Amino acid sequence: MANTTAVEIMATDVPEFAELVRSYQRMVFSIAYHFLHDRAVAEDVAQEVFLQLHRALPSLESEAHITAWLCKVTSHRCIDCARRRRQDLALDEIPEPASPAAPGDPLMARRLRRMVASLPPKARAVVVLRYQEELEPEEIARMLGWRLNTVKSLLQRSLAMLRDKLGRALGEAVS
Repeated sequence: MANTTAVEIMATDVPEFAELVRSYQRMVFSIAYHFLHDRAVAEDVAQEVFLQLHRALPSLESEAHITAWLCKVTSHRCIDCARRRRQDLALDEIPEPASPAAPGDPLMARRLRRMVASLPPKARAVVVLRYQEELEPEEIARMLGWRLNTVKSLLQRSLAMLRDKLGRALGEAVS
């Protein structure tokens, strides 16, 4: 597939499209899973994204374009899904990720994941892309089609909210 461009992969070329899915499935699932914290829902989102990719493939010009397109569409699908789920779930019903906690205090890591999960969908998307997927604010802005200042502002406000929640949680633990 290295010599094949996205434009050359036609909708009828199933093996080439399958190779494209294999190349990007880890990235798409990672974004969805770290955003939604639910394996089944993340798999559904990833499937939707790849169905969209199949339809959009003729308009994508290069591997870099595909990568940016997939990040953008995955993030938007996650935001939409989180909005729908937020109406249906209470915070304590949000499932914990099955992955092991980060090194350090596992209880604090779990608490921090819950706090990130409680952020509004757009703020959560920016935090996940920045700190889980390790994208720079410029990349996030470009991928989501947002202004750089919007991304920076969301990051700043999100981190302030997380600091405040964490401070209150630590204060309760100490009291």
